[in-house]
Amino acid sequence: MGVFTIVVERHERALVVRDGTVARVLGPGRHRRERRSVYEHVDVRERITGVAAQEVLTADTVSVKVSAAVRWQVLDPVAYTAVADAEAVVYLAVQIALRDELATREVMDVVRSGRSDVGPALLAAAQPAGASVGIAVDDVVIKDIVLPAELRSAYADLITTRQRGLVQLEAARAESAALRSMANAARLLDEHPALAQLRMVQAATYGSTLVVDTGRRPAE
Repeated sequence: MGVFTIVVERHERALVVRDGTVARVLGPGRHRRERRSVYEHVDVRERITGVAAQEVLTADTVSVKVSAAVRWQVLDPVAYTAVADAEAVVYLAVQIALRDELATREVMDVVRSGRSDVGPALLAAAQPAGASVGIAVDDVVIKDIVLPAELRSAYADLITTRQRGLVQLEAARAESAALRSMANAARLLDEHPALAQLRMVQAATYGSTLVVDTGRRPAE
């Protein structure tokens, strides 16, 4: 940066402040300095801000800890620099919306579909708040949902019991199928005695002696 020029990087915008007022906004490139002007650089790259986990009461009075993440970028550098902490405005809007949304949902609904259902509501609250301070909010997502320890334990027991029941059901189905197969085989052998004899021959060990009754009696 020279004495008579100012360079604005491609991820920046520069505010030309003269006598305490923003005269204009400079885009990327090299610009000639103006007398009696102060230059304020603003980063307009996309950023992600995490919303720290907070305890929220659900509709069935269960306290859960929920954290979120906000993807945003500066859209209007003048409005962005006009407030002391523009990011805090969006942060607070997401916090309030998060509490309002979870207060209408039971804990199991939060666990099952909280990430997909609550995110759009948070985005709808964050976008107008961001627009008021020059921020474009692109997305808001739920990061983590942490249940109380006793509820996590109960939920784990429920899953274990459910899986055990599925295993037992599958074993019963396999046993029933085996019994049906044995019954069909027994009926087939009753209807075809020759098959029973053949099966007996196949099952005999090497060196065994088989006596086959043909039904005939020796002549006296």
